[in-house]
Amino acid sequence: MTNTTLGKEGLGQQPWWVVEWMELINSYRYKKRLERAWIYAREGNVLSIRFEGRRVQARVQGTEPEPYKLKLWLDVLNDEDWDFVLEALLQKARWTCQLLAGVMPDDIERAFAASGKRLFPFKLQEVRSECSCPDKANPCKHISAVYFLMGERFSEDPFVLFQLRGRTRTKLLEDLAEYRLKALEARAKAAAEAGASENAAAASDTNANPDQVTPPHPAVLDPTLWWRYDASLDGDLVVITPAMEGDTGLDAAGELPLAEEPKFPDAKKQFLDHLRAQGQVLGQQAMLAAMTAGGG
Repeated sequence: MTNTTLGKEGLGQQPWWVVEWMELINSYRYKKRLERAWIYAREGNVLSIRFEGRRVQARVQGTEPEPYKLKLWLDVLNDEDWDFVLEALLQKARWTCQLLAGVMPDDIERAFAASGKRLFPFKLQEVRSECSCPDKANPCKHISAVYFLMGERFSEDPFVLFQLRGRTRTKLLEDLAEYRLKALEARAKAAAEAGASENAAAASDTNANPDQVTPPHPAVLDPTLWWRYDASLDGDLVVITPAMEGDTGLDAAGELPLAEEPKFPDAKKQFLDHLRAQGQVLGQQAMLAAMTAGGG
């Protein structure tokens, strides 16, 4: 469940994907209804918002004693569409790295264009919605109030947009890892086949010219060359892979020999939870620093 109130200044400075969402809302031509919706969002009339799978469920207090119930959703992408998106995402390591760091790539729509679809709705009518209020207009002020607060949720977690399109954060990252593994296996197989062909050709040349000796690689004569790579690296080919969500290394370390204190039975758990939380924060900061150092 997300926060259901807005400050007087609204959402404040936000990342670009939230700005785009807010611009989509403000494209609604009935400005008076948007003004009332903004007041609802700011004054706490939105009692609850739940992101349940591919839908958003909310309760908004209107003029009646009983809160209105509403739901919102986007058209989901089918498996074939997601296959195109995943293959496109793997073409640029930067996209994957930014998503793993919780940052929405500013050119993410290029990946979705491969499927002929979009991540962001192109117009407000593409956001499907229903409200139990008697207002026949859609979106009504209750739905619009939830729109404003959804922008805040997107700011906290850009993966919510993917979830509304049919892929949760966990599923998306699992699929990316699986697709990347398949791509690496295919490259390794191709390299092995190419190497076998070269070896066969070399053997043929040796048989034809038995006195010809292939010179050894320079690294064989000078082992210090094993650890050198003087060529510049393409930023899109350098993959910086952080730990999967929730993995800070503590689980791999096993049981830590921490003293037990009967007076504070939860102290150990609280300490480890704090370490995990700090590890995740520091991991994200390190990821962003690495991407900044590499030119984005």
